[in-house]
Amino acid sequence: MYQTSRLRGDSPVTIIGAGIAGAWHALLLAEAGRAVTLHERSDAAMTESTSYFAGGMLAPWCEAEASEPVISRLGIRSLELWRQHVPETPFNGSLVVAHPRDRADFERFARLTSGHRRLDAEGVRALEPSLEGRFRDALFYPDEGHVEPRRVLPRLHAAIAKAGGAIKFGSDAEATDLDGLVIDCRGLAAHDREPSLRGVKGEMIVIETSEVELARPVRLIHPRWPLYVIPRGDGRFMLGATSIEAEDNGVSVRSALELLGAAYVVHPAFAEARIVEFGAGLRPAFPDNLPKIRIEQERITVNGLYRHGFLLAPALAELTLAYLARGEIDNEVMQCA
Repeated sequence: MYQTSRLRGDSPVTIIGAGIAGAWHALLLAEAGRAVTLHERSDAAMTESTSYFAGGMLAPWCEAEASEPVISRLGIRSLELWRQHVPETPFNGSLVVAHPRDRADFERFARLTSGHRRLDAEGVRALEPSLEGRFRDALFYPDEGHVEPRRVLPRLHAAIAKAGGAIKFGSDAEATDLDGLVIDCRGLAAHDREPSLRGVKGEMIVIETSEVELARPVRLIHPRWPLYVIPRGDGRFMLGATSIEAEDNGVSVRSALELLGAAYVVHPAFAEARIVEFGAGLRPAFPDNLPKIRIEQERITVNGLYRHGFLLAPALAELTLAYLARGEIDNEVMQCA
């Protein structure tokens, strides 16, 4: 194994990629007293980042239905980090509902997950008055949360600067051109170093209406993938997210119909909503859909967050910090060359 002494102490750190993984690494390292420079190829709006099109779900208990236990373990730890570093993060819980024809899938979801309680129709109404009479029951995960990626990323970037870190937007940095410790958080752009990476497309639609109010994400059970209605404030809602094995950034007619149909099932008033935006992001994933922190000499690669970027990024950054500070290794996530 490479001797890590040069990676510890006060040596400066360069991070490539200011999306959610890079931002959390820069924040925790800067707050730990390291000299941090964060490079991002796009501008401060982050419109070229996968994070720009993310749902921002912080739902480790719900994700247990289709993910390995390590996702829930790291995700639950991340919730604490969100609370500590971004105390305004809303933790209003998640609500899971289903169309009557998908009842069997609803019960399966309940069996495979924990941390929820069942609500009857009155419980659904009390929690979300707009859904009165829409569902006879639901699963409520009270400890889950969500963030608005396009609002929270600037907050993280501001916190990095406040902690003494430097951010260089419009900087298409190459790790080979940089001295010292480099942490590569480029996502799918790191395919040159991680050939097994693939892009998994997640499509989304933003709609606007004053006829529906929701305080938390509503997850609708679907035969192919879970579909979400996520409140964004000011009468806007994000509908997402598909998981398609494709590396283009277009939104298909089929996906648009399914996303809009899901919104209609949640509440018919969404049929009159105004469509504000279509979009798609490419989530970086390894063949096993699990995140990895690879350590090779003075280069650390953090990638493969798949559709769990906002859920996992804080805990992964904490693992990297623990390695640099104390040489700690999490064998489920970290690999040393």
